[in-house]
Amino acid sequence: MSHEHVSNTKRIWFVFGLLSVVTTVEVILGILKPASLEFNHFIGLNLLNWIFYILTIFKAYYIVWAFMHMEGEKSSLRWSVVSPVIFLVLYLLFILLTEGHYIYGVFKDSTIKWNF
Repeated sequence: MSHEHVSNTKRIWFVFGLLSVVTTVEVILGILKPASLEFNHFIGLNLLNWIFYILTIFKAYYIVWAFMHMEGEKSSLRWSVVSPVIFLVLYLLFILLTEGHYIYGVFKDSTIKWNF
């Protein structure tokens, strides 16, 4: 009835490397801010911000997948954990884009100055 301990060192280094590469790409894009990504818009937001959102969601999902050991669970449990998170992130993104556009319009067309 004893279980053999399996070392996950190789897997941990893989996860560390993958998340480091994604973070490095985010930092490089944040520093360089390529004009082709910064000044082209898609659904009210520039492409650079979309890339940041997608990479951040990928990192969050992969952290849950790897460090919460979700890859070894049944599909129904995985979906019951991941589905609400996906819904809430999309809802938050919708609220941020909607309210951000409204606030921009208020400050752009009024005499109120940007004080932040």
